Amino acid sequence: MNNKISCLIIEDEKPARDLIKNYLLNFKNIELLAECKNGFEGIKAINEYKPDIIFLDIQMPKLSGFEMLELLDEVPEVIFTTAYDEFAIKAFEMNAVDYLMKPFSRERFSQSLEKAIVRLKNKNDNKVKPLIDHINKNKEFLDKIVVKSGSKVTVISLDEIIHIEAEDDYVMIYTKDGRHLKNETMNYYEKHLPPSDFIRIHRSSIVKINQIKQIEHYAKENYLVILTSGSKLKVSKSRLKELKAELDF
Repeated sequence: MNNKISCLIIEDEKPARDLIKNYLLNFKNIELLAECKNGFEGIKAINEYKPDIIFLDIQMPKLSGFEMLELLDEVPEVIFTTAYDEFAIKAFEMNAVDYLMKPFSRERFSQSLEKAIVRLKNKNDNKVKPLIDHINKNKEFLDKIVVKSGSKVTVISLDEIIHIEAEDDYVMIYTKDGRHLKNETMNYYEKHLPPSDFIRIHRSSIVKINQIKQIEHYAKENYLVILTSGSKLKVSKSRLKELKAELDF
């Protein structure tokens, strides 16, 4: 029976992966299952191997470490490897998630791994989800949106978005290539999409400003926004003034 603790390395830089592998040689009770070069490989490997611990880089191309974790149904114990600034480190500490600040020593690596092992043995609650929530709430503006449908992961750039509509506890993101369901709120996107590019026109609608073709008056004080895609969306009275000011209407 294998009583070893399993782990994955998810890191886009080979020297950093090699360093972690070298440090792991001192831990005979740790089994390295795989190493991944990006977040997409990481998601696939986590779902396949279900490791106890992952060493996760934060700043990776296309899909960051945080974005990758958001897409997981079950999150292992995470040791971040990061070159983030002091603000982010404080967030990690507040949520009791360990991190390794690059470049990190063998001693610092050992301390971090021992902490993760203790947490596994004590079956402590995983603190990664609160960390993700904290980072998301304090993030200023998004530069992309990552959505998951089954095993498929899609990275949507803000340039692709036409509009966003509320769907019960979810939102539907309409793009030039289709639509994507995301478990998030309209209020979140109103706060975290750049106001220079997006405007909320109704409690259930946010639109890309450059996708607005015209405003149509259809009854009393009621207006519709006509998008370049042909979609017609209601404008609430409370949002009309702001919309007219934005479009100089």
